[in-house]
Amino acid sequence: MGGGALRIATVATNTYREAVRGRVLHGLLGLALATSAYSLLVATLSLHQEARVIADLGAASISLYAVLVAIVLGATSLHREIELKTLFPILTRPLRRHEYVVGKYLGTLATLLVFVALDGGVVLALLAAEAGQRVELLAGAASLLAALLAAMVARARFTRVFVVVPWALAVFLAMALLAAPAGDERRLVVASAALTMCEAMIVTAVATLFASFSSPFLTAVFTLGVFVVGRSAETLANLPARLFGDELRRAGAALAHVFPNLDAYVPPRPLLLGRVAELPVWSFVGAAALHAVSYAAVLMCLSVLVFRKRDFT
Repeated sequence: MGGGALRIATVATNTYREAVRGRVLHGLLGLALATSAYSLLVATLSLHQEARVIADLGAASISLYAVLVAIVLGATSLHREIELKTLFPILTRPLRRHEYVVGKYLGTLATLLVFVALDGGVVLALLAAEAGQRVELLAGAASLLAALLAAMVARARFTRVFVVVPWALAVFLAMALLAAPAGDERRLVVASAALTMCEAMIVTAVATLFASFSSPFLTAVFTLGVFVVGRSAETLANLPARLFGDELRRAGAALAHVFPNLDAYVPPRPLLLGRVAELPVWSFVGAAALHAVSYAAVLMCLSVLVFRKRDFT
């Protein structure tokens, strides 16, 4: 590993360590898991649509809370270093500013990956139970995963926060396998989780850009505004001229082209279920991931340029 990559990895691991120890993250994770569990209660009120309700509410909660985490971490991570004045000795070391910004971004993404994997794993476990998977099998898998985490934490005494990353991915994979009886609903949750990570990648890059020159409050407000406009991109691009006039229609179309089209990361239910023959779900997810990486790369380049010119004296 080159010196630059090593420095970026060091900043990313420190950012991840700080994020997973934050109370705000724990609170949002608790709310996300509680919302997923609440879907079981709502499912009992449906008429033979229990699995659909759990999948839909679970996918929606994963998306909502992941975006909130991306905004909170993106808005506060960089500013915390400036407020505590720990940034100044860091930048006096042989660390370039672009390495610092990229490391912060990657550390936030690692935190989001754990968040989405854990929340998605719980949703898949609930879906598996509702679809008729044997309770003993689910309980055995949960016990094995808990024992695995305990063993990993015991062996990695000084790096215990990092073992959660592979463990969370293992939880998601195990529950996805156990949710096989749910059929298409399992595909919906897995695809939604993947698309949520893509969307969070863009939202985090937007927050990083604003955080490079603004305060946490304004960063959160601006990022939330970009998110709202991005989720409304399709609507803005197709405003009826009869109701809004040509000027507003053109302005809406311009905004839709400038802002990221986040509406693409919450596609219609039939597409996620694989029922759109001309657009396979995994091809759509792959194209969305490519778009997210490209858009985030452009935003990170802008963040680096802005942060390089920032004066901390």
